[in-house]
Amino acid sequence: MKLNIQKLALSVGLCFVFAYAGSTFTPLPGSEWYYHVLHKPSWNPPDWLFPPAWSLLFLLMGIALYLVVQQRSETTKVKGALVVFGVQLLLNLAWSAVFFGLHSPLYALAVIVALWTAIVLTIVKFKSVNPLAGYLLIPYLLWVTFASYLNFTIWQLN
Repeated sequence: MKLNIQKLALSVGLCFVFAYAGSTFTPLPGSEWYYHVLHKPSWNPPDWLFPPAWSLLFLLMGIALYLVVQQRSETTKVKGALVVFGVQLLLNLAWSAVFFGLHSPLYALAVIVALWTAIVLTIVKFKSVNPLAGYLLIPYLLWVTFASYLNFTIWQLN
């Protein structure tokens, strides 16, 4: 299959639009609630780790999306895969809005469980269209698994 740079750029770009939208909820250094009120575990990752980790994950999501979009004319499985992918993007954004925007670790926990489920479904659906697309989402699933435990722990501490 021929590389379509325009579709690749659009796929990656779409994912980074959601990354940017989610980042608008991220607290600024010194934010009262996140840095002074919220109790976090000692193993909470350092702030500098989040931007590169999420950038890599959104890049991998975009490449996976591109691989599935490339199959659009070849299978009817693509539409379902794209719907589930869209749902997980919205849930990813919702988590940031709920956790950082609403300051609610409890409601964010409910969102991240739904996100984790949507990622698993996306992996299954993407793998049925293009196996590599599914495998590219495994680091995202692992990160969100860790983030789920972190979210749970923060909820318990607060």
